[in-house]
Amino acid sequence: MVVALSAGLAACGGASAGGGGGGGTSSSSSSSSSSSSAGSLIPSAVSAQVWQTNADQAKLLAKQSDSPFNLTTASGVVITVDAAQTYQTMVGFGASMTDASAYLIRNRMSPAQRDALMTELFGKDGLDLSFMRLTIGASDFSQTHYTYDDMPAGATDPTLAHFSLAPAKTDVIPAMKQALALNDHMTVMASPWSAPGWMKSSDSLIKGSLNPTAYGPFADYLVRYVQEMGTEGVPIKMLTLQNEPHFEPDNYPGMNVTAASRAAFIGGHLGPKLASAGLDVKILDHDHNWDLASSPSAVLADPVANPYVAGVAWHCYGGDVSAQSTVHDAYPTKDAYFTECSGGAWAADFGPNFGWQMKNLIIGSTRHWAKGVLLWNLALDETYGPHLGGCGDCRGVVTINSATGNVTRNLEYYALGHVSKFIKPGAVRISSNSSGGLETVAFKNTDGTLALVVLNANTTATAFSVVSSGSGMGYTLPAGAAATFTWKP
Repeated sequence: MVVALSAGLAACGGASAGGGGGGGTSSSSSSSSSSSSAGSLIPSAVSAQVWQTNADQAKLLAKQSDSPFNLTTASGVVITVDAAQTYQTMVGFGASMTDASAYLIRNRMSPAQRDALMTELFGKDGLDLSFMRLTIGASDFSQTHYTYDDMPAGATDPTLAHFSLAPAKTDVIPAMKQALALNDHMTVMASPWSAPGWMKSSDSLIKGSLNPTAYGPFADYLVRYVQEMGTEGVPIKMLTLQNEPHFEPDNYPGMNVTAASRAAFIGGHLGPKLASAGLDVKILDHDHNWDLASSPSAVLADPVANPYVAGVAWHCYGGDVSAQSTVHDAYPTKDAYFTECSGGAWAADFGPNFGWQMKNLIIGSTRHWAKGVLLWNLALDETYGPHLGGCGDCRGVVTINSATGNVTRNLEYYALGHVSKFIKPGAVRISSNSSGGLETVAFKNTDGTLALVVLNANTTATAFSVVSSGSGMGYTLPAGAAATFTWKP
């Protein structure tokens, strides 16, 4: 399903957005506030390194001249960065290695092209993507619809005698092992689009709900997946039990799992079975849109399920990013992760769509407590595939030409790059204020370096001062541009 959002960005494969996702603010009153004024400043020998992307693409994650902290008085909009005020610890940024992405990387590029792209995406001198999502079985971005334990119609396999990771061994596992070899601090999560059909009311991967009698076998299925992926060299650290559990697509795998059913499944089956198997895997609930916040809230309110749920996973295809703070404020010990959003042919204009993603996904979701941010397909081809059903015009972070292997870096690449290159796993979000049409988020890395991301959401160039530890620097961003500043006080 394709749903238009307010900035021209849209959703694929999600429930109705109701026109919501682009309308959210990226500030969180419950999570971050700072002074936006400063008195006299003490010039410092410190300078910030600067990387900038312009709405007109004149600069694309381009290194700029260093910006010195040499101001004696702040002027323009004042952004105050306070490293003493801390929030969540970050896991990372990335996208999904779907079947389509892995197929293109493994089969439509020469070895040299593949190695160059993977190094660029996952290497420490590249984007350094450190958070990835896998599909447990097929999604719409697969060339066939399957799970890891399919049976003929009417047959069942409660002991999982026919379980096999064979479909993942062709492309997904080799691609992920290469990514993990390039990035040893990566976290991998996984989500099923459907349980095997024999576990469902529809006896099919298409539509239907999870039968209560299948709660045990489905929990065993997910445990088995985690165990065997680990044996294959791809450790799974987080699971959701269903992608978009309130949406039943009619032409690709999906499954309806109500909040009450998820609570019963997690509390009575998946949580205990993961613990019994000795698996250090976090369960994330929801994996669906901002406008459905009552659903994860209901799961977290269940006293049996709650102890097993580490956090909530969110998608962009409906509602407002502030929903993440609403649930976090009610359950402050539970983490938040942003786990899916896609651009596409409907959102082709670079400037406004880059700005929407920076404001809502990169800045907005992290200001609203996300410990990690994932976009949808890491790579698709020039025809927005391969896919079978579902979204026919979704865009990958990169586009791989299926005939030549050449790579086009899309706006999602640059949005991710403004954080993934500079904010490392273990970084903590720190205080920064958003004001005067400038949207901001700031972090402190484990090595003491600070990183500030600024988006100029105004229609004109905007001058501002950044104040940190009593010193200040000045900078001007063109309309719609974003910049990442890094420095060590």
